[in-house]
Amino acid sequence: MLDGVSDGGRGAEGPPRSSRWSSRKRLTAAAITAVLVVGVVVFTQHQTPKPPPPPAALQPPKPRPVTLPAAPVTTAPVGLVAALRATTPSFVSPGGLAGKPILATWHGSALFLPVVAIRSGDLEVRLPTRPNGSTAWIAEAGIHLSRTPYRIVIDLATRHLLLYRDGVVVVDAPAGVGTATDPTPIGHFFVASFATAPSSAWGPFVIVTSAHSNAITDWEESGDAVVAIHGPLGEDAAIGTSGAQISHGCVRLHLSALSELRVVPDGSPIDVIA
Repeated sequence: MLDGVSDGGRGAEGPPRSSRWSSRKRLTAAAITAVLVVGVVVFTQHQTPKPPPPPAALQPPKPRPVTLPAAPVTTAPVGLVAALRATTPSFVSPGGLAGKPILATWHGSALFLPVVAIRSGDLEVRLPTRPNGSTAWIAEAGIHLSRTPYRIVIDLATRHLLLYRDGVVVVDAPAGVGTATDPTPIGHFFVASFATAPSSAWGPFVIVTSAHSNAITDWEESGDAVVAIHGPLGEDAAIGTSGAQISHGCVRLHLSALSELRVVPDGSPIDVIA
């Protein structure tokens, strides 16, 4: 009977169409997801893996800036002299800051400067200007070098002048040196030039040195007080055989002793010791 037909019979024919379509959609989405997952896995498996970074010990070292060692400074041979033929640039140190240019002449005479140190084509030379002991560096290129065998030593303690030739004393003479008030400066100097003597009392010539008085800054309005080696100026008796402290800083010699110094070339070192 119609009233006897239950919903269970319709259930035997399966779910309604709408329910079947929903199930198919769910099945299709699941299948697509599975395919995508498999594809990703397969793609991932076929990718070339990146090699791991090498251990720190095997990694190449990072480049470091290279600093070349400076060329060594060596003491110049005793008696090495640089002749300046033109105004020459100077430097505070080799390749360093520029100093004042060195003129080729000083008080009208050509300059021959003792070389005290050498470094890779550069020369450290003594200067004839104040303050005492001044030096500067110059480039060796274009500089004429020579050697003097002579060295003058003025010993203030014994009041004697000694002239050495190749290390051997060839002159030992008593000298008149500076007084306690106007002492002869101590230090390392050189023969700057030979000048004409103002009168016979000064001797046949005057040796102009690179030394300057530390007590006098302007001798007789000359603008300087350069120490010189010259004759006795009438003080032969005072100089005698043992020397004396009688000058304003210059070195006075008997005429016979002064004449023996004429062979000493410009640029020869002079050491004043106490």
